[in-house]
Amino acid sequence: MVVGRWGIPSVAAGGGVDALLPTGRGHCVLVQKDSLLPTTRTLAAGPGSEPDPDAAISVRGLVKRYGDRAAVDGLDLDIRRGEIFALLGPNGAGKTTTVEVLEGYRKRDGGDVRVLGVDPARGGRRWRAQLGIVLQSGAGDSQLSVRELLKARASYYAEPRDPDEVMELVGLTAEAGARGRTLSGGQRRRLDVALGIVGRPRLLFLDEPTTGFDPEARRQFWALIRSLRDLGTTMLLTTHYLDEAEALADRVGVLARGQLAEVAVPAALGGRGTAPAVVSWTEDGVRRSAETATPTAFVRELAARFPGEVPDLTVARPTLEDVYLKMIGQVPEGGGTAAAVGRRGAERSQGVSS
Repeated sequence: MVVGRWGIPSVAAGGGVDALLPTGRGHCVLVQKDSLLPTTRTLAAGPGSEPDPDAAISVRGLVKRYGDRAAVDGLDLDIRRGEIFALLGPNGAGKTTTVEVLEGYRKRDGGDVRVLGVDPARGGRRWRAQLGIVLQSGAGDSQLSVRELLKARASYYAEPRDPDEVMELVGLTAEAGARGRTLSGGQRRRLDVALGIVGRPRLLFLDEPTTGFDPEARRQFWALIRSLRDLGTTMLLTTHYLDEAEALADRVGVLARGQLAEVAVPAALGGRGTAPAVVSWTEDGVRRSAETATPTAFVRELAARFPGEVPDLTVARPTLEDVYLKMIGQVPEGGGTAAAVGRRGAERSQGVSS
Protein backbone atom coordinates (compact mmCIF):
# COMPACT_ATOMS: atom_id res chain seq x y z
CA MET A 1 0.00 0.00 0.00
CA VAL A 2 1.30 3.47 -0.91
CA VAL A 3 1.81 5.94 1.93
CA GLY A 4 0.52 9.43 1.14
CA ARG A 5 2.15 12.74 1.91
CA TRP A 6 0.79 12.87 5.45
CA GLY A 7 1.38 9.23 6.35
CA ILE A 8 -2.15 8.06 5.50
CA PRO A 9 -1.94 4.82 3.52
CA SER A 10 -3.24 5.72 0.05
CA VAL A 11 -2.77 8.08 -2.84
CA ALA A 12 -5.52 10.52 -1.96
CA ALA A 13 -4.42 11.57 1.50
CA GLY A 14 -5.03 15.10 2.70
CA GLY A 15 -3.13 17.01 5.32
CA GLY A 16 -1.27 20.09 6.35
CA VAL A 17 1.68 21.63 8.14
CA ASP A 18 1.07 24.06 10.96
CA ALA A 19 2.96 27.32 10.58
CA LEU A 20 2.60 31.08 10.86
CA LEU A 21 3.95 32.73 7.76
CA PRO A 22 4.53 36.29 6.52
CA THR A 23 2.28 37.83 3.88
CA GLY A 24 3.07 39.53 0.60
CA ARG A 25 1.36 41.15 -2.35
CA GLY A 26 1.54 40.79 -6.11
CA HIS A 27 -0.54 41.30 -9.21
CA CYS A 28 -1.44 39.72 -12.53
CA VAL A 29 -3.89 40.04 -15.37
CA LEU A 30 -7.04 37.91 -15.29
CA VAL A 31 -9.11 37.14 -18.33
CA GLN A 32 -12.59 36.13 -17.19
CA LYS A 33 -15.23 34.62 -19.35
CA ASP A 34 -18.98 34.74 -19.15
CA SER A 35 -19.17 33.96 -22.87
CA LEU A 36 -16.73 32.96 -25.58
CA LEU A 37 -15.59 36.56 -26.04
CA PRO A 38 -12.64 37.49 -23.82
CA THR A 39 -12.99 40.20 -21.23
CA THR A 40 -9.82 41.42 -19.54
CA ARG A 41 -9.53 43.11 -16.19
CA THR A 42 -6.80 43.61 -13.63
CA LEU A 43 -7.16 41.31 -10.65
CA ALA A 44 -7.69 43.30 -7.45
CA ALA A 45 -4.62 42.13 -5.61
CA GLY A 46 -2.70 45.24 -4.71
CA PRO A 47 -2.07 46.51 -1.19
CA GLY A 48 -5.15 45.95 0.92
CA SER A 49 -6.64 43.30 -1.35
CA GLU A 50 -7.98 40.28 0.49
CA PRO A 51 -8.65 36.72 -0.70
CA ASP A 52 -12.14 36.14 -2.08
CA PRO A 53 -14.20 34.40 0.64
CA ASP A 54 -16.61 32.97 -1.95
CA ALA A 55 -13.92 31.22 -4.00
CA ALA A 56 -12.91 27.60 -3.47
CA ILE A 57 -9.28 28.71 -3.77
CA SER A 58 -8.14 32.31 -3.43
CA VAL A 59 -4.48 33.34 -3.61
CA ARG A 60 -2.93 36.79 -3.30
CA GLY A 61 0.78 37.40 -3.81
CA LEU A 62 1.97 33.83 -3.23
CA VAL A 63 5.75 33.58 -2.96
CA LYS A 64 7.84 30.47 -2.46
CA ARG A 65 11.63 30.54 -2.66
CA TYR A 66 14.23 27.81 -2.75
CA GLY A 67 17.45 29.57 -1.83
CA ASP A 68 17.83 32.58 -4.11
CA ARG A 69 15.34 31.26 -6.68
CA ALA A 70 11.67 32.18 -6.53
CA ALA A 71 9.74 29.11 -7.66
CA VAL A 72 6.51 31.09 -7.28
CA ASP A 73 6.77 34.85 -7.53
CA GLY A 74 3.67 36.90 -6.65
CA LEU A 75 0.92 34.56 -7.80
CA ASP A 76 -2.73 35.71 -7.67
CA LEU A 77 -5.53 33.29 -8.47
CA ASP A 78 -9.20 32.66 -7.75
CA ILE A 79 -10.85 29.30 -8.50
CA ARG A 80 -14.62 29.28 -8.36
CA ARG A 81 -16.58 26.70 -6.44
CA GLY A 82 -17.80 23.87 -8.65
CA GLU A 83 -15.46 24.47 -11.59
CA ILE A 84 -12.68 22.42 -13.14
CA PHE A 85 -9.57 24.58 -13.31
CA ALA A 86 -6.51 23.42 -15.25
CA LEU A 87 -3.11 24.74 -14.22
CA LEU A 88 -0.68 24.55 -17.14
CA GLY A 89 3.01 25.24 -17.37
CA PRO A 90 6.34 23.65 -18.29
CA ASN A 91 8.45 21.74 -15.79
CA GLY A 92 9.96 24.19 -13.33
CA ALA A 93 7.21 26.80 -13.82
CA GLY A 94 5.99 26.46 -10.22
CA LYS A 95 2.93 24.22 -10.69
CA THR A 96 3.88 21.54 -8.18
CA THR A 97 5.03 24.07 -5.58
CA THR A 98 1.79 26.04 -5.94
CA VAL A 99 -0.38 22.95 -5.58
CA GLU A 100 1.59 21.71 -2.57
CA VAL A 101 1.10 25.07 -0.84
CA LEU A 102 -2.63 24.89 -1.56
CA GLU A 103 -2.79 21.35 -0.18
CA GLY A 104 -1.11 22.48 3.04
CA TYR A 105 1.88 20.26 2.37
CA ARG A 106 4.48 22.98 1.77
CA LYS A 107 5.14 26.22 3.63
CA ARG A 108 5.03 29.46 1.70
CA ASP A 109 7.34 32.44 2.10
CA GLY A 110 4.79 35.14 1.41
CA GLY A 111 1.26 35.92 0.36
CA ASP A 112 -2.29 35.23 1.49
CA VAL A 113 -3.88 31.87 0.65
CA ARG A 114 -7.36 30.57 1.39
CA VAL A 115 -8.57 27.11 0.44
CA LEU A 116 -12.22 26.49 1.27
CA GLY A 117 -11.98 29.61 3.42
CA VAL A 118 -9.04 28.37 5.50
CA ASP A 119 -5.33 29.20 5.42
CA PRO A 120 -3.74 25.86 4.43
CA ALA A 121 -0.80 26.53 6.75
CA ARG A 122 -3.25 26.40 9.68
CA GLY A 123 -5.71 23.84 8.34
CA GLY A 124 -6.82 21.26 10.88
CA ARG A 125 -8.32 17.81 10.63
CA ARG A 126 -11.80 19.04 9.71
CA TRP A 127 -10.40 21.16 6.85
CA ARG A 128 -8.19 18.33 5.57
CA ALA A 129 -11.20 16.01 5.47
CA GLN A 130 -12.73 18.28 2.80
CA LEU A 131 -9.83 17.68 0.40
CA GLY A 132 -9.22 14.82 -2.00
CA ILE A 133 -5.76 14.41 -3.53
CA VAL A 134 -4.94 12.11 -6.42
CA LEU A 135 -1.19 11.89 -6.96
CA GLN A 136 0.67 10.45 -9.95
CA SER A 137 1.70 7.38 -7.94
CA GLY A 138 -1.21 5.20 -6.95
CA ALA A 139 -2.40 2.23 -4.94
CA GLY A 140 -2.03 -0.18 -7.84
CA ASP A 141 0.51 -2.47 -6.15
CA SER A 142 -1.67 -3.11 -3.11
CA GLN A 143 -2.48 -6.66 -1.99
CA LEU A 144 -5.86 -5.43 -0.75
CA SER A 145 -8.96 -5.62 -2.90
CA VAL A 146 -10.67 -2.55 -4.33
CA ARG A 147 -13.47 -2.82 -1.76
CA GLU A 148 -11.02 -3.30 1.13
CA LEU A 149 -8.99 -0.25 0.09
CA LEU A 150 -12.10 1.91 -0.12
CA LYS A 151 -13.47 0.71 3.21
CA ALA A 152 -10.14 1.40 4.88
CA ARG A 153 -10.03 4.87 3.40
CA ALA A 154 -13.68 5.60 4.30
CA SER A 155 -12.93 4.80 7.95
CA TYR A 156 -10.84 8.00 8.19
CA TYR A 157 -13.84 10.25 7.54
CA ALA A 158 -16.87 11.21 9.59
CA GLU A 159 -19.33 11.13 6.66
CA PRO A 160 -17.78 9.13 3.82
CA ARG A 161 -19.48 8.00 0.67
CA ASP A 162 -20.56 4.38 0.60
CA PRO A 163 -17.71 2.36 -0.99
CA ASP A 164 -20.15 0.49 -3.23
CA GLU A 165 -21.56 3.82 -4.45
CA VAL A 166 -18.05 5.04 -5.19
CA MET A 167 -17.14 1.88 -7.09
CA GLU A 168 -20.24 2.29 -9.24
CA LEU A 169 -19.42 5.96 -9.85
CA VAL A 170 -15.89 5.21 -11.09
CA GLY A 171 -16.82 2.04 -12.96
CA LEU A 172 -15.11 -0.50 -10.71
CA THR A 173 -18.09 -2.49 -9.39
CA ALA A 174 -17.06 -5.59 -11.34
CA GLU A 175 -13.54 -5.31 -9.89
CA ALA A 176 -14.67 -4.95 -6.26
CA GLY A 177 -12.93 -8.15 -5.18
CA ALA A 178 -9.85 -7.70 -7.36
CA ARG A 179 -6.54 -6.87 -5.73
CA GLY A 180 -5.03 -3.53 -6.66
CA ARG A 181 -2.00 -5.09 -8.29
CA THR A 182 -4.17 -7.05 -10.75
CA LEU A 183 -5.92 -3.97 -12.18
CA SER A 184 -5.11 -2.46 -15.56
CA GLY A 185 -3.54 0.99 -15.80
CA GLY A 186 -6.88 2.67 -16.44
CA GLN A 187 -8.56 0.75 -13.61
CA ARG A 188 -5.78 1.69 -11.20
CA ARG A 189 -6.27 5.36 -12.04
CA ARG A 190 -10.00 4.98 -11.43
CA LEU A 191 -9.14 3.44 -8.09
CA ASP A 192 -6.93 6.45 -7.32
CA VAL A 193 -9.89 8.74 -7.97
CA ALA A 194 -12.19 6.49 -5.93
CA LEU A 195 -9.83 6.80 -2.97
CA GLY A 196 -9.76 10.55 -3.50
CA ILE A 197 -13.54 11.00 -3.45
CA VAL A 198 -14.70 8.41 -0.91
CA GLY A 199 -14.33 11.03 1.83
CA ARG A 200 -16.86 13.23 0.00
CA PRO A 201 -14.36 16.06 -0.69
CA ARG A 202 -15.47 19.51 -1.70
CA LEU A 203 -12.16 20.09 -3.49
CA LEU A 204 -10.22 17.50 -5.51
CA PHE A 205 -6.61 17.90 -6.64
CA LEU A 206 -5.74 15.86 -9.75
CA ASP A 207 -2.05 15.59 -10.61
CA GLU A 208 -1.43 14.42 -14.21
CA PRO A 209 -4.40 12.04 -13.95
CA THR A 210 -4.14 10.38 -17.40
CA THR A 211 -0.39 10.00 -17.86
CA GLY A 212 0.24 6.76 -19.74
CA PHE A 213 -3.38 6.22 -20.75
CA ASP A 214 -4.34 5.03 -24.22
CA PRO A 215 -6.83 7.28 -26.09
CA GLU A 216 -9.90 5.22 -25.18
CA ALA A 217 -8.99 5.08 -21.48
CA ARG A 218 -8.40 8.85 -21.46
CA ARG A 219 -11.87 9.53 -22.90
CA GLN A 220 -13.45 7.24 -20.33
CA PHE A 221 -11.58 9.01 -17.54
CA TRP A 222 -12.70 12.39 -18.84
CA ALA A 223 -16.32 11.23 -18.60
CA LEU A 224 -15.68 10.31 -14.96
CA ILE A 225 -14.24 13.74 -14.18
CA ARG A 226 -17.24 15.44 -15.77
CA SER A 227 -19.59 13.34 -13.65
CA LEU A 228 -17.75 14.49 -10.52
CA ARG A 229 -18.22 18.11 -11.58
CA ASP A 230 -21.94 17.41 -11.99
CA LEU A 231 -21.94 16.35 -8.34
CA GLY A 232 -20.56 19.78 -7.38
CA THR A 233 -16.93 18.87 -6.77
CA THR A 234 -14.39 21.61 -7.44
CA MET A 235 -11.28 20.29 -9.16
CA LEU A 236 -7.77 21.63 -9.71
CA LEU A 237 -6.14 19.73 -12.55
CA THR A 238 -2.48 19.82 -13.51
CA THR A 239 -1.67 18.28 -16.87
CA HIS A 240 0.75 18.45 -19.78
CA TYR A 241 -1.96 17.29 -22.18
CA LEU A 242 -3.41 20.45 -23.73
CA ASP A 243 -6.28 18.56 -25.36
CA GLU A 244 -7.20 17.31 -21.90
CA ALA A 245 -7.28 20.84 -20.51
CA GLU A 246 -9.39 21.99 -23.44
CA ALA A 247 -11.82 19.09 -23.08
CA LEU A 248 -12.29 19.27 -19.30
CA ALA A 249 -11.48 22.70 -17.91
CA ASP A 250 -13.93 25.53 -17.43
CA ARG A 251 -10.88 27.80 -17.24
CA VAL A 252 -7.15 27.38 -17.58
CA GLY A 253 -4.23 29.25 -16.07
CA VAL A 254 -0.74 29.32 -17.55
CA LEU A 255 2.25 29.50 -15.20
CA ALA A 256 5.59 30.65 -16.60
CA ARG A 257 8.69 31.29 -14.51
CA GLY A 258 6.71 31.37 -11.28
CA GLN A 259 4.12 33.88 -12.46
CA LEU A 260 0.62 33.52 -13.81
CA ALA A 261 0.64 34.67 -17.43
CA GLU A 262 -3.10 34.51 -18.01
CA VAL A 263 -6.36 32.93 -16.89
CA ALA A 264 -9.15 32.34 -19.41
CA VAL A 265 -11.54 29.79 -20.82
CA PRO A 266 -9.62 27.55 -23.24
CA ALA A 267 -11.28 29.02 -26.32
CA ALA A 268 -10.16 32.56 -25.40
CA LEU A 269 -6.68 31.96 -24.00
CA GLY A 270 -4.07 34.18 -25.61
CA GLY A 271 -6.66 35.89 -27.79
CA ARG A 272 -7.57 32.70 -29.65
CA GLY A 273 -11.21 33.75 -30.00
CA THR A 274 -10.36 36.95 -31.87
CA ALA A 275 -7.16 35.93 -33.67
CA PRO A 276 -7.15 36.14 -37.49
CA ALA A 277 -8.13 32.96 -39.27
CA VAL A 278 -6.09 31.30 -41.99
CA VAL A 279 -8.18 30.12 -44.95
CA SER A 280 -6.50 27.53 -47.19
CA TRP A 281 -7.60 25.95 -50.46
CA THR A 282 -6.24 24.39 -53.65
CA GLU A 283 -6.44 26.30 -56.92
CA ASP A 284 -4.84 25.48 -60.27
CA GLY A 285 -2.98 22.63 -58.60
CA VAL A 286 -1.37 24.98 -56.07
CA ARG A 287 -2.08 25.11 -52.32
CA ARG A 288 -2.99 28.68 -51.41
CA SER A 289 -3.67 30.44 -48.10
CA ALA A 290 -4.68 33.84 -46.84
CA GLU A 291 -5.07 35.36 -43.37
CA THR A 292 -8.33 37.19 -42.65
CA ALA A 293 -10.29 38.66 -39.76
CA THR A 294 -13.58 37.86 -41.58
CA PRO A 295 -13.34 34.22 -42.63
CA THR A 296 -17.05 33.82 -43.39
CA ALA A 297 -17.06 36.67 -45.89
CA PHE A 298 -13.75 35.49 -47.31
CA VAL A 299 -15.02 31.95 -47.87
CA ARG A 300 -18.24 33.29 -49.42
CA GLU A 301 -16.20 35.31 -51.92
CA LEU A 302 -13.89 32.40 -52.53
CA ALA A 303 -16.81 30.04 -53.17
CA ALA A 304 -18.11 32.34 -55.90
CA ARG A 305 -14.95 31.59 -57.92
CA PHE A 306 -15.62 27.84 -58.07
CA PRO A 307 -18.55 26.04 -59.74
CA GLY A 308 -18.89 23.60 -56.86
CA GLU A 309 -17.03 22.92 -53.61
CA VAL A 310 -13.87 24.87 -52.89
CA PRO A 311 -11.10 22.25 -53.23
CA ASP A 312 -9.44 21.22 -49.95
CA LEU A 313 -10.93 24.16 -48.05
CA THR A 314 -9.81 24.60 -44.43
CA VAL A 315 -10.23 27.43 -41.92
CA ALA A 316 -7.86 27.45 -38.94
CA ARG A 317 -7.21 29.62 -35.91
CA PRO A 318 -4.35 29.32 -33.41
CA THR A 319 -4.62 26.14 -31.36
CA LEU A 320 -4.35 26.02 -27.59
CA GLU A 321 -0.88 24.57 -28.06
CA ASP A 322 0.13 27.53 -30.26
CA VAL A 323 -0.86 30.16 -27.69
CA TYR A 324 0.44 28.13 -24.75
CA LEU A 325 3.91 27.77 -26.27
CA LYS A 326 3.97 31.48 -27.02
CA MET A 327 3.09 32.29 -23.41
CA ILE A 328 5.85 30.16 -21.95
CA GLY A 329 8.38 31.62 -24.34
CA GLN A 330 8.68 28.81 -26.87
CA VAL A 331 7.99 29.21 -30.57
CA PRO A 332 5.81 26.40 -31.95
CA GLU A 333 7.42 24.34 -34.69
CA GLY A 334 6.76 26.15 -37.93
CA GLY A 335 5.48 29.18 -36.02
CA GLY A 336 2.25 27.49 -34.97
CA THR A 337 -0.57 25.78 -36.83
CA ALA A 338 -2.36 28.80 -38.27
CA ALA A 339 0.82 30.86 -38.64
CA ALA A 340 2.60 28.12 -40.56
CA VAL A 341 -0.34 27.68 -42.88
CA GLY A 342 -0.50 31.43 -43.46
CA ARG A 343 3.21 31.78 -44.10
CA ARG A 344 3.29 28.95 -46.61
CA GLY A 345 0.26 30.35 -48.36
CA ALA A 346 1.67 33.86 -48.48
CA GLU A 347 4.63 32.54 -50.43
CA ARG A 348 2.31 31.04 -53.05
CA SER A 349 -0.77 33.22 -53.22
CA GLN A 350 -1.97 36.73 -53.68
CA GLY A 351 -5.11 35.76 -51.77
CA VAL A 352 -8.59 36.77 -52.92
CA SER A 353 -8.96 40.21 -54.40
CA SER A 354 -11.47 42.47 -52.72
